Amino acid sequence: MRATVKDVAKLAGVSPKTVSNVINGVVFVRPETRARVEQALAELDYVPNLSARGLRNGRSGMIGLALPDLLRPYSAEITHLVVELAHQRGWGVQIEQTAAEPQREFELLSKARAHLVDGLILNPINLDDSAVTTAGPLPAVVLIGDVDQDMVSQVAIDNVAAARDMTRHLLDQGYRRIAAVGTPEIPSGSSGTGRIGGSTDAAGTAAARLRTLGYREALAEAGIDPDPELEVALDRWSPEGAATVVGRYLAEHEPPEAFFCFTDTIAVGTLSALWTAGLAVPADCAVAGFDNIGESRFTVPPLTTVDFDRRLFVESALDLLAERMADKDTRPRRVMIPHRIITRASTVRPS
Repeated sequence: MRATVKDVAKLAGVSPKTVSNVINGVVFVRPETRARVEQALAELDYVPNLSARGLRNGRSGMIGLALPDLLRPYSAEITHLVVELAHQRGWGVQIEQTAAEPQREFELLSKARAHLVDGLILNPINLDDSAVTTAGPLPAVVLIGDVDQDMVSQVAIDNVAAARDMTRHLLDQGYRRIAAVGTPEIPSGSSGTGRIGGSTDAAGTAAARLRTLGYREALAEAGIDPDPELEVALDRWSPEGAATVVGRYLAEHEPPEAFFCFTDTIAVGTLSALWTAGLAVPADCAVAGFDNIGESRFTVPPLTTVDFDRRLFVESALDLLAERMADKDTRPRRVMIPHRIITRASTVRPS
């Protein structure tokens, strides 16, 4: 016989409503009570009847997660945590890659309106190109990432402050000529068109703009005028794109004292370009990244980077989504996750 919610409630010594709250993950349940219910669920090998539950409460038990590029290590880490932590709330996760295409976001929003998923976590890279701004009344949606908006709840880190802190770290190490890799492309016809790089999917992202702003602010604090020749735009925020563009940069320019790369994957490509050019890190040129992906500890040398608590980031996004799923009229909130600089050998000046 298939175990029911009442069976689980009886074994756990709680009400059926409490069991439902644990399974649905929308209402807060005290940790000790949740543990008893989860133990009872396991002992009875309880399997929720999703179709019946959907008919009763209009929920599918599924949420959607949409990221721009699933190939990148950062996306893999976020996806892993969303799946694991959503599972603890009794939610399944449908994973999509938007490739920064608004049409794919429209399709996901349509699924949410049709109750094929109960809510969405989206990571638009540029609000101007996101369906969130033009799709009309929104279902339960939470944004993660860097776009600046107040329409829906969002989890982010302070990109300006993080980039400023990393640039200060490099300045504190004694580096003065610091190049930034991943900056926005300067529009054709404006000053500084000699910059290496090209317009792309990453060129105009919110992250690129905000991290460039923080970089420039730190330089200004140190009395250093921004140099367009030290701002390197990329056609792709990837190791391949960085290795190609930074390699070309090194062939045409005097190497800077340090590279501040706007992601760790960009830093990996930059390390490769420096090795190809015969330059040692950090003896000839320092390298810093952003995101603290798992591989950053194992580069040669280990990579200095910006870190933030991924688990807290994802938990906060799921909490906000639960709020929206329970009450779509809840006032949007923005949760900012603290960051810190992880100092490793790639930026420490040799004695």
